[in-house]
Amino acid sequence: MPVRALLLGERLDTRGLERDDTIATNPLTLRIGRNGIAFLFRYGVAVFAGLSAIEEDEVVRSLRPRISEPAAAPETDQAQILLKTASEDQIDPSGAIQLKEASPDRLQIVANVLSKSLILSHYETRIATAFDQIEPLAERLQRTGRSGYQARQLLQQIGRVLLTQQRMVGRVEMEEKPDVLWEHPELERLYARLEDEYELAERSRAMEAKLALINETVGTVLDLVQNQRATRLEWYIIGLIAIEILLSLGDMLLRAHGGL
Repeated sequence: MPVRALLLGERLDTRGLERDDTIATNPLTLRIGRNGIAFLFRYGVAVFAGLSAIEEDEVVRSLRPRISEPAAAPETDQAQILLKTASEDQIDPSGAIQLKEASPDRLQIVANVLSKSLILSHYETRIATAFDQIEPLAERLQRTGRSGYQARQLLQQIGRVLLTQQRMVGRVEMEEKPDVLWEHPELERLYARLEDEYELAERSRAMEAKLALINETVGTVLDLVQNQRATRLEWYIIGLIAIEILLSLGDMLLRAHGGL
């Protein structure tokens, strides 16, 4: 059974999509066709298990009005599920996910991990771009002692970092376990194996460290820019005072010559 995750946009509004064949609500889990299941996550990811390409396209088209900031080209990730009733849930040596049965509960755990892995990949790319922008800034500071950046650009960079942190913590809840584990604690081992296979915890911590470094670096440079501006303003004021003193002296000399 193929399982495919698509990052459709920044957010997906799932309110009002419940229907008679709804399997679960967090994430919204719908039965599609005879054997397919769609898992819809509010942070903009849809995961399809056992759907044909035509069925996937139909679901995506129906969701478009509900997608905030839709992606121009949806990012994807996929996995293969092997059904082996005589063995336990585990990762096959080939990399496929081996399950005892394709129950909605097990597939929901797979969908949860796959969606989080896709979101991590998306933000890892964003952070790599941010690092590419910061590297020449650091090199310029080392070479000239000046940033060469405007405060507005730096504030925009800080805003992007804060927005990424908010979306990671507030929406995706990367460290949170799926709700299905409260009702089916026997599936805890499956989730732990998948979480370890996709390195969710390690990647999340690495991303948080990079975000903190970016935020600290940009904040430091912003302080430097503001200090440079303050120093420049002080020199402007000193220059104006000096000009005023020279003008006053000139006026006094003219008056003295006039008196003579």
